[in-house]
Amino acid sequence: MNKLTIRPRADDHMRACVQALATVHAADRYPVDWPVDPEGWLTPRSMLDAWVAVDGSAVLGHLVLARPGEALAIAVGLPSQRLVSVARFFVSAGARRRGVAARLLDKAIEVAAADGLRPVLEVEAGATAAINLYERAGWRYVGSSVADWMTADGRVAQMRSYVAPSGDQT
Repeated sequence: MNKLTIRPRADDHMRACVQALATVHAADRYPVDWPVDPEGWLTPRSMLDAWVAVDGSAVLGHLVLARPGEALAIAVGLPSQRLVSVARFFVSAGARRRGVAARLLDKAIEVAAADGLRPVLEVEAGATAAINLYERAGWRYVGSSVADWMTADGRVAQMRSYVAPSGDQT
């Protein structure tokens, strides 16, 4: 491994982002259904910013900051204008357990704080490795909801909502 760096996602990262996403889809079925347009899926309409974790020219991880939905803001108990949602967050299957996810989450918190925002996220209840990561990193569980999609094993998705750690508890 060269030097892991976190940088803004650029157009020339997209091919490697899609390749990394393919490893995650194969390992974890995230996303549950492979998107017809993976680059478009990685760039949701609500996107404000996107970051990648790179080692040399290899993209190891990806994270989008997006405008949160109103339901997530209600779950957190803060106005949506004060929040930013972590989305399209993944680490390639071959780069796990190397601190990549934690570094991307730290970047999300740093960028959000610079804009006076608090990061939030939702995760499917069956994604126990991701849930363990968020809880180890100090993200606070704030509630659950039922999603409008099915998991890979045919269950209705149960979503867990989290808010990033903050010293001021806002």
